[in-house]
Amino acid sequence: MEENKGLFDGKTLLITGGTGSFGNAVLKRFLNTKIKEIRIFSRDEKKQDDMRHEYNNDKIKYYIGNVRDIQSLKDAMHGVDFIFHAAALKQVPSCEFFPLEAVRTNCIGTDNVLTAAIEANVKKVICLSTDKAAYPVNAMGTSKAMMEKIFVAKSRTVNESDTMICGTRYGNVMCSRGSVIPLFIQQIKEGKPLTVTEPNMTRFIMSLEEAVELVLFAFENGHSGDIFVQKAPACTIENLANAVKGLFKADNEIKRIGIRHGEKMYETLLTKEEAVKAQDMGGFYRVPADNRDLNYDNFFTNGNVMTRLTNEYNSDNTTQLDVEQVKQKLLTLEYIKGELAEWEKRNKQ
Repeated sequence: MEENKGLFDGKTLLITGGTGSFGNAVLKRFLNTKIKEIRIFSRDEKKQDDMRHEYNNDKIKYYIGNVRDIQSLKDAMHGVDFIFHAAALKQVPSCEFFPLEAVRTNCIGTDNVLTAAIEANVKKVICLSTDKAAYPVNAMGTSKAMMEKIFVAKSRTVNESDTMICGTRYGNVMCSRGSVIPLFIQQIKEGKPLTVTEPNMTRFIMSLEEAVELVLFAFENGHSGDIFVQKAPACTIENLANAVKGLFKADNEIKRIGIRHGEKMYETLLTKEEAVKAQDMGGFYRVPADNRDLNYDNFFTNGNVMTRLTNEYNSDNTTQLDVEQVKQKLLTLEYIKGELAEWEKRNKQ
């Protein structure tokens, strides 16, 4: 999607939660383009300092702040053209124990970002959501589902030509913070069993680069209130563990430990209700906002009644990858290539 790089020429991009996996992937994608400035907004001064040393690039500016504090957002938004809103509490078990913290960051924090963005005349805001927001069963997913409702509702309050607000929803990103793959590799190195929750549990899998592509697709094609979903393959956790074992030529046993707090056996990217109105855009689905007002009588007399249901799009009914296919997918990742090289070097000594 080279063509959308030109849309950022001479522009300033703010990434909330920019020290995370997604922020780093965006930096790698844009640093060598004609973008004017990338602002990293986050709470963590240590991670910001690490990034400052790693990239050593004048195009990157760092802002310490918290999405819960609207003033810190306003201070970072002067002159910003676009925002990728990635800041979130996203660890499922910890959100189960501290659900109000998830609400403060994922819901109130998102509203703060959008309020500040509208006041600062930011042109486009892309909010990052998760497959756990569709039919949520845990606090993290529930807070993200509310986040989606918040940005869709907020998008109605401002003219799209002034500030366009839309979102993306994607599944597990391989080797990102919170991914199980680095844990499997660590367990192999330490000679421990690979711990899987439920062998038949399925998850969508995609690379960080694919997550960035989804956000850029939304940036280029989105209208206010849209939610974009990327079509993605899935695999069982058992196949994922065996694929990692196979790449590292390891014989560690696989140990089942049972489902953790708030986990589902499969994840959903499109609910049945969304699938009815979703537009197929090739590698992506677009779910337009329901922009009816509360005067429903008009819509029923005009015959705008749902007459059919299609199936939801989930990690059980999408393309399923076997062990060999998962191996090939893993081998596209720089992280895996580096870990394999180090592992082979270690075994030669």
